[in-house]
Amino acid sequence: MSTVGDGRTDPNARAESFESRRVFVFLLVAFGLAGATALVVSLTGGLTNSPPVAVGLPLWLVLVSTCYMFSPSVANVVTRLVTGEGWTSLRIRPALRSNVGTYLLAWLAPGLVIAIGSALFFALFPAYFDPDATALRGVLPPGTSLELVVVAQVAQGLVLGATVNTAFAFGEEFGWRAYLLQKLLPLGPRRAVLLSGVVWGAWHWPLIALGYNYGFGYPGAPWTGFLAMVWMTTAVGVFLAWVALRADSVWPAALGHGMFNAFAGLGSVFATTGAPSLLGPTAVGAVAVVPWVVVAAALVVRSPAFEA
Repeated sequence: MSTVGDGRTDPNARAESFESRRVFVFLLVAFGLAGATALVVSLTGGLTNSPPVAVGLPLWLVLVSTCYMFSPSVANVVTRLVTGEGWTSLRIRPALRSNVGTYLLAWLAPGLVIAIGSALFFALFPAYFDPDATALRGVLPPGTSLELVVVAQVAQGLVLGATVNTAFAFGEEFGWRAYLLQKLLPLGPRRAVLLSGVVWGAWHWPLIALGYNYGFGYPGAPWTGFLAMVWMTTAVGVFLAWVALRADSVWPAALGHGMFNAFAGLGSVFATTGAPSLLGPTAVGAVAVVPWVVVAAALVVRSPAFEA
């Protein structure tokens, strides 16, 4: 797909017909591999009784970080092989020099929006706010400055999010934003970006059913967790689609996704025990996602990247 002078995707290049067979094969592989991985996790102790494997990491974490997270990338490759699509338009060229601003937004915006979301949660539910970060202080050596620890965590997130997390996030983004989104664009850019976000959320459902992200201590589990995850992925997915389309590259989306994962739990540092994970303060909580919804709405309505 070609781009115009400012790095946005050329709308004239979106005129290709909807490739339903390739979309079907992609979804079959992505969801099939993810579901199979979740089944193995369930049969080997789930998230709480999983046996340790390499360097003491639990089996479930190893399987989710590899087989599950990279299933969309595998689906991209398998779909191209099965349907004879070939290897054009992979969108793995960084295009960094012409999209510095896009990369900076992908790097810095997720942490800022997540912080605003956590602040919104605590403003609405002040009973769950612990300004002394008691849980964190309990594991720190006596006399350790909490402020310095928080600053160090933010600095670490900025580094690890842009490196290790981005590498793992590529496993998803090479499928979602570099392939599926592109295949849905003939339906209309706005419809495509919202639909891809819903699909991304549904892909998480086997993990949610196992208790990931929200646990089981909330009303309607896991069904309300399914809805909360789709709420989050649809909103955040707009931002990731926006940076991917602007640069016509998967890497800004992988970076943004990596940064989201790096800062997703930031709000929990100041949360009391028993904070409702379905609502917040982590980035996947339905209330904490509201700032992302505002960002997504502004982008969908105003950004030329989503014009037909």
